[in-house]
Amino acid sequence: MIEYELLKVIWWVLVGVLLIGFALTDGFDMGSMALMPFVGKTDNERRAAINTIAPHWDGNQVWFITAGGALFAAWPMVYSVAFSGMYWALLLVLFALFLRPVGFDYRSKLENTKWRNSWDWGLCIGGAVPALVFGVAFGNLFLGIPFSLDSTLRSEYTGSFFALLNPFALVCGVVSLTMLCAHGGAWLMLRTDEALKQRSAKATQIMAIIFLICFLVIGAWLYFGQVPGYSYAVAIDPNAALNPLAKEVVTNSNPGWMNNYSTYPITKVAPVLAILGAIIAIVASSKAKAGLSFTGTSLMIVGAILTAGFALFPFLLPSSINPNSSLTMWDAVSSHLTLGVMTVAACIFVPLILIYTSWSYYKMWGVITNKHIESNSHSLY
Repeated sequence: MIEYELLKVIWWVLVGVLLIGFALTDGFDMGSMALMPFVGKTDNERRAAINTIAPHWDGNQVWFITAGGALFAAWPMVYSVAFSGMYWALLLVLFALFLRPVGFDYRSKLENTKWRNSWDWGLCIGGAVPALVFGVAFGNLFLGIPFSLDSTLRSEYTGSFFALLNPFALVCGVVSLTMLCAHGGAWLMLRTDEALKQRSAKATQIMAIIFLICFLVIGAWLYFGQVPGYSYAVAIDPNAALNPLAKEVVTNSNPGWMNNYSTYPITKVAPVLAILGAIIAIVASSKAKAGLSFTGTSLMIVGAILTAGFALFPFLLPSSINPNSSLTMWDAVSSHLTLGVMTVAACIFVPLILIYTSWSYYKMWGVITNKHIESNSHSLY
């Protein structure tokens, strides 16, 4: 069987891959719908935007569900602490996501302007709110989550929903929202034409500029603001089954969460990738080059998520109340056997997801035009 230490690393990488897959696929679903009421000026244009993702949006959410399942399987303590402590934030995401399936199905049932406009804003909320909350959640990881573990490893969360909405986390939320909106705008550039494509290009450019500014602000905030990063006081045995409380964590030897970038210089590629992707998206969208814009926004997403993951490593859920209660990839994982079985399952099912997702895009690719909407008015969303 594979060594326990290697399995822990594999699952850290795999969960990261699933989160990136979710952001790359369902990300443009959410981003395009968040932009839809602003770039679509007529009913046909809005229907065109909706039908660019109509065959794919529910399939893309498989990445989200798989990432959640992987989180439960690999890091059950992280799953339980995060989902119970940040219950209201996750409930907000859930109710926002409810607006998507009903919005797609009900919007075009009635030829009533007020009815359709209401559902358009519902779809906008269903795309924008999760994108914002996900970023806010990541931002709070850098500051620490207010929870602690007792001697039986039961968690106690002492924070509140509004405490999560601190300035640093909100800027991280803007990073996430603009990143996915830029990605959604680039998607609309690929799949639409004429005025809708031009307005989507402008929206992509604006969102990429805001992303770049906020991403740099977050980096400067961490580096110059000396946000206390966490680190182990003494080395541990990563190949052992560890008790999350059997460690000592210090917060004065990793200023700004920058240690990993100096220890492993290769990780600096991640923020460079995010910045480069933003610049590509800004320049390409100004020239209405859809493919290059989409490539740029994809690089933004990969770079931004890797930047956060590399900075936090090996911490998964830092505790701001009792740093020693912080959960890491070394001590908050499932058993050796569970990780081994789940690795086999992942080797089977992740490629299957990639294959059928790729096939669906290949078979249902094409530009959605006003003429297509008018000629299929009763069969399309």
